[in-house]
Amino acid sequence: MENPYIKQYPDLMSGKKVMYVHGFMSSAQSGTVKLLQELMPQADIIAEDIPLHPEEALTMLRELADREKPDLIIGSSMGGMFTEMLYGYDRILVNPAFKMGDTMSSMTGKQQFQNPRKDGVQDFMVTKGLIKEYAEICSHCFEGCEDEDKGRIFGLFGDKDPVVHTFDLFREHYPQAIYFHGEHRLIDKVAHHYLIPVIRWIDDRQNGKERPVVYIDYSTLHDSYDNPTSSMHKAYEMLIENYQVYIVADAPTNDHEYLTKVQTWVEEYLSAPAWNHVIFTKQKNLLYGDYFIDTTPDENFMGTTIAFGSNEFKTWEEIITFFERLGGQ
Repeated sequence: MENPYIKQYPDLMSGKKVMYVHGFMSSAQSGTVKLLQELMPQADIIAEDIPLHPEEALTMLRELADREKPDLIIGSSMGGMFTEMLYGYDRILVNPAFKMGDTMSSMTGKQQFQNPRKDGVQDFMVTKGLIKEYAEICSHCFEGCEDEDKGRIFGLFGDKDPVVHTFDLFREHYPQAIYFHGEHRLIDKVAHHYLIPVIRWIDDRQNGKERPVVYIDYSTLHDSYDNPTSSMHKAYEMLIENYQVYIVADAPTNDHEYLTKVQTWVEEYLSAPAWNHVIFTKQKNLLYGDYFIDTTPDENFMGTTIAFGSNEFKTWEEIITFFERLGGQ
């Protein structure tokens, strides 16, 4: 039954298989599995309980992937660690726990699974031996990392994660390391605002789909105090559902402070969906695209210009209405 409180993306990964690899002490009955199915109702979400012992778990996951041939694998926490080793697939790792031995070191003793499991087991013991097993399996992460695989994996890392801190380790091996505003768990907000845009990039690439391009001048996003302009974020989230959206800023010569300021502001207010979508240029008219939202539009731009702040487009609300009428065209 559809959840009326969950925004759905019926076209996303439609007809495809998405395999989810859960975290430590969880199961295939976790709320994340249900959330993914609600978000992508036309996708086939595959998830199985992961065995407690890591060698057995990795063997099972590789066999599951070989059998199901998923179009995308998403792994969270411990599941992200295992997902990294499922080479040859498009993958998203959310707060991957690449140092499970260290993470488990304070958890010795009897523990309880947080979600029901098919085998009915509710309790388990974290022993020094089990911690050693996980430390050993983690030592093999990145061993199968090849150049052709690097563009097929994204790492998403909560900037307030109190549990694992593996951003730098991931980036040593893969370039697509992205921070998002959040903690450790893959909650609804994180899925909607940060995970879904990355899934959309992957889905488009798999489908060979090119969306219309919208450029947004950086000056339209903030006021004179660097606060976000009213309804800016609402408009941005609406636009990225149907368009490839890029933020365009001036490229002053040798002004590294300004460049850092822009990047920092975009990371703060737009976060993961704007990763690798910021363009610095002194010749905006040379950009090729479909729409350009700017306070002072360049008449030489080949597409449609939208004058932010004009009588017709005084606020982002007018721009939202304009694009809603276009219906993604």
